[in-house]
Amino acid sequence: MEQTYKEIQFQAEKVYFHHWPPETPKWADSRRDRISQDINSNKKEKQVKIDGHTVQIDDYVFAQIKKIGLTIPQFKRQSTMIFEGRCDEFHAHVHITTRSKDYLEIFYHLMKWRDKYFPNTQFLDSKN
Repeated sequence: MEQTYKEIQFQAEKVYFHHWPPETPKWADSRRDRISQDINSNKKEKQVKIDGHTVQIDDYVFAQIKKIGLTIPQFKRQSTMIFEGRCDEFHAHVHITTRSKDYLEIFYHLMKWRDKYFPNTQFLDSKN
């Protein structure tokens, strides 16, 4: 029996976007400045909402998600998600870190989400 999927929502203490992959159009200075102001240099927590094939971080909605990496760094009480995606007319490599007290539960739900919606994501594990 397939488990019912629910939307994942959490607060992220650290979020960073950068232009990627290199063969996509470069960001205009205005876009780079806006992302820096809204996300990269903004120390406020960001609202993350994941539903189906989309990831929303505050007002930025990413689709065409691929290469999703999930990790719990050694000696830290946090989980990190990294992916490539497209938001409006730009492509980005996105890093999301949560230090929530529920970071393990969030990590578990992210694993289930990735397995359901992106079963062919390439990542390193004992099966490869």
